[in-house]
Amino acid sequence: MMIDVQNQSDNRGIKIKRTGVTKVHLPFFISDSGQVQQVTAQIRFTVALADNLRGTHMSRLTEILTDWTQRPITIPDVEKILLDALEKLSTDFAAIDIVFKFFVEKFSPVSKKLSLLAVDCQFIGELVRGERMKFILGLSVPFTSLCPCSKEISTFGAHNQRSVCRVKLTFKEPIADDVSIKSFIRLIEAQGSAEIFPLLKREDEKFVTEAAYQNPKFVEDILRDVVTALRRVENLSAFEVECENFESIHSHNAFAAHEEKLS
Repeated sequence: MMIDVQNQSDNRGIKIKRTGVTKVHLPFFISDSGQVQQVTAQIRFTVALADNLRGTHMSRLTEILTDWTQRPITIPDVEKILLDALEKLSTDFAAIDIVFKFFVEKFSPVSKKLSLLAVDCQFIGELVRGERMKFILGLSVPFTSLCPCSKEISTFGAHNQRSVCRVKLTFKEPIADDVSIKSFIRLIEAQGSAEIFPLLKREDEKFVTEAAYQNPKFVEDILRDVVTALRRVENLSAFEVECENFESIHSHNAFAAHEEKLS
């Protein structure tokens, strides 16, 4: 019989809040609004370790993750993954961080050509035994911004650039089954001067260029519009927002950030 070294006792009296595995790469099926897409996820999966135990059984964490590669995962399913960890590792706390590219269908505004926009997405879940899961959805959504000052002072033209809005959305408990990644991406990208499209024909490029010109926004404008939009979302308890413009006529970027707790 092999010795269970991890289960040996430890007398240093230190409870470890998080121990586990990081940079685990696995294929997951993400289900969003009834549609399933396969993604390659990078995962950090950790649990608390009692002060009298030498180590945790990290192989069990990998086993749990591997089991979940066989079925579609919705946001509420993250709690089931954490419950598995609580039971199989006999702990009172588990946390998971899943990072992946989520693809959104985009149709060019005039030619209606289909393309796929990759959006950086993150699921963060934390579960204390006997409580409901704390869940955060992270998104990095790209769009175009056009400078109001440049438009105002120039005889013709205005400088524009690609921009990104990074959000972390904390949800109320319990998490609603109808939380949609795609709907939050649409909500956020609508606050820029114009949308980003992976595929544009000439007529589409004309449309997007003119749409941005007619909708100039500073990075502060975009941030405030995102904050205003998120305040209207019923199932959020808090959010963090960062907006960054990758300036086309400066060697620096423009940046604005805000965080807020909702009642």
